[in-house]
Amino acid sequence: MKTENLRINQDRLMDTLRDFAKIGETENKGVTRLALSKEDIQARTYLKDQCEALGLTVQWDDLGNMYALLSGKNPDQAPIYMGSHLDTVKKGGRFDGVLGVAAGLEVLRVMIDQGIEFNRPVGIINFTNEEGARFEPSMMASGIIAGKFDLRTMTKKIDESGMTFGEALELSGFKGSHANRLNQAAAFLELHIEQGPILEQRQLDIGVVECVVGMCCYEIDITGQSNHAGTTPQSMRKDALTAANHLMNILHKRLTKLDSDLVYTIGRFSVSPNIHTVIPNKVVFSIEARHKDEGVIKQVETILSEVTNECSLPSNATKLWGRNTVWFNEQVVQQIEESTKALDYSYTKMVSGAGHDAQFIAGIVPSAMIFVPSAGGISHSENEYTSWEACGIGANVLLETVYRLTTKL
Repeated sequence: MKTENLRINQDRLMDTLRDFAKIGETENKGVTRLALSKEDIQARTYLKDQCEALGLTVQWDDLGNMYALLSGKNPDQAPIYMGSHLDTVKKGGRFDGVLGVAAGLEVLRVMIDQGIEFNRPVGIINFTNEEGARFEPSMMASGIIAGKFDLRTMTKKIDESGMTFGEALELSGFKGSHANRLNQAAAFLELHIEQGPILEQRQLDIGVVECVVGMCCYEIDITGQSNHAGTTPQSMRKDALTAANHLMNILHKRLTKLDSDLVYTIGRFSVSPNIHTVIPNKVVFSIEARHKDEGVIKQVETILSEVTNECSLPSNATKLWGRNTVWFNEQVVQQIEESTKALDYSYTKMVSGAGHDAQFIAGIVPSAMIFVPSAGGISHSENEYTSWEACGIGANVLLETVYRLTTKL
């Protein structure tokens, strides 16, 4: 079959996304569909029903990850999987995660409609608890599969009500067998909204994702001395907040000069005793930095150490956690790029600053990601939006890439 005739049905994809968006819809047309909640279970059931209507084999593993498979000519061959997640953050958007699942479903629909029998099975995966909005951490189930998280520890994670992940999984009806876990596949492809502004600003259709960037996260604490705010001369103060302000300004100047692609955030900040008549005796804040070059991350860590050591008051920089850059499989990335070119879509190679299931799955299966533009770069928000046309373009690249991979792998 000539691939120029191989296209997704954009109206059908749009209808599927709209159906998912109704499940957990908020007043402002966003979505709240926390992992293993009644809304998530409803979305899972909808996906299961749609897949079974196509004659797909649908299973789920002991973590609730869902797998829907079209056998192909050689059912014993390692499958190619597409997918992402159906859970959302609180008051999230209509496209984050679900686009990758819905587009995968649309690819399988097209294959069945066109009577295409690929050389190997092709399927979709819905990963459990990618967002970590109900049970921390994010990308829990894919992380367990990849050996990054301990199963026992994760099953004991609790939500705001005190329910554990393990309990919620048992109640969901979607706890299956360990034997169903992803353990062998030819490739994994994740179509996702960019969740950033680059593609829209550059007026590009597709982001061919080469890696998920590495990062480090530190907690900085500065110790001063509390005293009366009205009677202590300025020259005699040991003000932890003033010292913290000075330290942050120095960090900003030095990190900004380090590399133009470096992003860093001071996201958490606390002051003690936090009383307007008392000089602060303690400040604690977090800082995280992200970059694809691990050498740049090491330079950030060196700067953090130097700046805290030079602080006028006792201070410490404690590393909370970090991750190395995850580079996606070159062959799979190349096939995405060639597919995009063949479809005559504009694109750029880029990195992902956010974490995704594909970054963990890449450790066990050749993987890569496809990005489509996010309007205004907005995500994790009820205002999140990606045009239907952009969703269709991304799904076409996914379809073309799957078609090519079945002949290459």
